[in-house]
Amino acid sequence: MRLIIYRMLIVGLLFFSPACACERLPDFGFRPNCLWRCSEHQPKNVIIMIADGSGFNHYKSADYYNCGRSPGQYYEFFSVRLAMSTYPYGGSYDPNLAWASFDYVDDGYTDSAAAATAMATGVKTYNAAIGVDVNGNPVLNLVELAEQLGKSTGVVTTVPFSHATPAGFVAHNPERDDYQGIAWQMIFDSNTRVIMGCGNPDYDSDGKRVSYPDYTYVGESEWAALKNGTAGGDVDGDGIPDHWTLIQTRAEFQMLAKKGKTPKRVFGVPQVFDTLQQKRSGDASADPYHVPFTQTVPTLAEMTNAALNVLDNDPNGFFIMIEGGAVDWTAHANESGRLIEEMNDFNKSIEAVIWWVNTKSSWNDTLVIITADHETGHITGPGSGQTDQGPVWNTIVNNGRGKLPGIEWHSGSHTNSLVPFFAKGRGAEQFRKTIDGKDPLRGPYIDNTDIANTIFTLWAKRGD
Repeated sequence: MRLIIYRMLIVGLLFFSPACACERLPDFGFRPNCLWRCSEHQPKNVIIMIADGSGFNHYKSADYYNCGRSPGQYYEFFSVRLAMSTYPYGGSYDPNLAWASFDYVDDGYTDSAAAATAMATGVKTYNAAIGVDVNGNPVLNLVELAEQLGKSTGVVTTVPFSHATPAGFVAHNPERDDYQGIAWQMIFDSNTRVIMGCGNPDYDSDGKRVSYPDYTYVGESEWAALKNGTAGGDVDGDGIPDHWTLIQTRAEFQMLAKKGKTPKRVFGVPQVFDTLQQKRSGDASADPYHVPFTQTVPTLAEMTNAALNVLDNDPNGFFIMIEGGAVDWTAHANESGRLIEEMNDFNKSIEAVIWWVNTKSSWNDTLVIITADHETGHITGPGSGQTDQGPVWNTIVNNGRGKLPGIEWHSGSHTNSLVPFFAKGRGAEQFRKTIDGKDPLRGPYIDNTDIANTIFTLWAKRGD
């Protein structure tokens, strides 16, 4: 009898206490349900922002160029500031070995597919896997969970929409290079409300119309269906197909950001092929902004504003992943000037998100996460490297605001380095409970699987 009364008191606390009592109560087997009911932990909206390939020194380089100091961006002062490990299935990160040898991080790294899958599903997998585990089995992702909870969802990127990171949050495929198969899933199988990214078959990387379409990133029939307004399945269960509204011009993206009434589903493919700006013609080794931008394509911030204006119509909230995907492309090519351009474009999209939270939502309703899927380029300051006396780690050189900082590239590939992790808003403090270790330089770090697993817990999915 006493136990029954005690449990009744607990339930009363769960529903009526102004503060969440979950953390200080005994576990009677219903903790996930408790977390679901405690509004202290449950974000209505979740926004994950990924600067693909950006490590600590990528962020620092952009800070020096833009602000003349680091940290310099508002988000770098978020309440939760940690590092994050990124290795794929079967890998590891040893913080002591990472600083004992300059070359340690050049092995055992993830690719974007495995990293996106880990962040989206909480499950480690092999490189090249999209939304499947090491046995090739599909794994529930955050987009699908959000949709189960009645929320709207979206993905936005500066690279092709069927590329690894957006695909890892929407599709399930054993091979990341199956772009057309992934595109088919995203267009016809998913319930996603917003998909935006490059890969337009009718344009080249300078935004010029081509004579012969290139269907690398989307099949010919799928592209035709998008253009004639017949692509897309039933997302709301009323038995009527919910076709995508295709937008392509920069003006359409800008207008969508301002519309009061928006389409139910929007597929935005700018009039450019590989990337918004990184693959444009001109001297790729030039200083930032020396080569004029392609003016016919939107910025990531404009795409972000458009996507948010569609998704925030849902009273149940939404989930969105926004990727500065071309940071990785320019890091692979060791393009210092264009690296700054891509990081700046990503930072401006973050400013757009923060403005939206402050004016259209609140930090009590929204969780914002900013991070990377891995580091690319092994960036350091000049004169770094392995010597007979051990590794030399020189810092990025601050040459002042508006001037390219002094950096040195040591790789054209990914590394197993830790990457930055920032979080603010409802539930952000929960990430402090997932810390896996402490790095001698970067401090406490979590793992990339902790992103999805923490949100699953906040949304009370795992273990209920």
